[in-house]
Amino acid sequence: MAAKIGKLAAVSVTRLPAGYHHDGGGLVLQVTKSGARSWLFRFDHGGKRREMGLGPTHTVSLSEAREAARQARKTLLDGIDPLEARNAARRAAEQMNCTRLTFGQCAERYIAAHQSAWKNPKHTAQWRSTLATYCVKFNAKPVAEVLRADVVSCLEEIWATKHETATRLRGRIESVLDWATVHGFREGENPARWKGNLDHLLPTISKTRRVQHHRAVPWQEVRDFMGRLRKEVGLAPRALEFLILTACRSGEIRAATWDEIDLSEQLWVIPAERMKMGKEHRVPLSRAAVAILVALLRIEGESLVFPSAKRGKMLSDMALTEVMRRMNVDAVPHGFRSTFRDWAGEVSSYPREVCEHALAHRLADGVEAAYQRGDMLRKRREMMEDWSIFIMGSPS
Repeated sequence: MAAKIGKLAAVSVTRLPAGYHHDGGGLVLQVTKSGARSWLFRFDHGGKRREMGLGPTHTVSLSEAREAARQARKTLLDGIDPLEARNAARRAAEQMNCTRLTFGQCAERYIAAHQSAWKNPKHTAQWRSTLATYCVKFNAKPVAEVLRADVVSCLEEIWATKHETATRLRGRIESVLDWATVHGFREGENPARWKGNLDHLLPTISKTRRVQHHRAVPWQEVRDFMGRLRKEVGLAPRALEFLILTACRSGEIRAATWDEIDLSEQLWVIPAERMKMGKEHRVPLSRAAVAILVALLRIEGESLVFPSAKRGKMLSDMALTEVMRRMNVDAVPHGFRSTFRDWAGEVSSYPREVCEHALAHRLADGVEAAYQRGDMLRKRREMMEDWSIFIMGSPS
């Protein structure tokens, strides 16, 4: 005679005391001493007694538990262990979910796996920022479905105008996709690979006319930076400080000679042959800039203002960059020209042509340039003194 099924009543499920209460057909209500209630399916398979949880009573009703038990009994009739079958189905579902990971999720996993080996938190932040900003079209796309067209689309937008950023971005996308492939989340060739792939679709560096945007310290942070810079010891920090105060180029600073400078007139005249535009440039020196020069110990027989350790040789461009790296600042010396220009345009009230003259830029308007024959030295002197006070405070 077949065992009776349906011994329990729905109303009794919430009232039965601690213990095991059989409904029949292998379905059991388990009530713990703490009052927790859940469903179990007990069965024999391969000569072993097994038990499979079907869920808590507050989630799975009596009728649902009976149906789950019935399905399990049918699986047993086919000679299959229902517990193993369920576990296999869960593993398959997990694998399916993994293959549906988005590019953005894979990027986060890649960063998490590698950030401990990176130099500082800023590097991690840069990874997240570039991928989030420029991969917005496919960040939410399953990583297995990211195509070459997706990669090209995001790179083309900045390939000419922000080439350095675009190059780094391409490498980062390639790394994330390689990681996803190794972990089984996608298959096939990496669509972000350069050689034999994107090199046929995007122009090479030498063929690209691009505008370089040098990383700069925001004008709002320059005073704090200058305070830290003044504590740095050595000739390179002083050269960098002088560069910021004059808004000149690194090469102009490093090649400066004492005979170009008139301390009594607070003026530095850079000859045309050393200027990018091939035109002599007069630089008014603020009191802070003059103070730096006065404090320098001029070496007898040395014409350079900021010489290197090798006599007669000027400081290398990397010497100034290394100062910023030691200070853990993500910017380059040339970027301070942008810092100055942003301050002049957003904070000061000086006309545009005065600001452009300070940077020794050629005026974009040809007619304006033809009539503007002077170099506006007096106005620029006032502006450079204001710039000095802004970044260093009022002179004592």
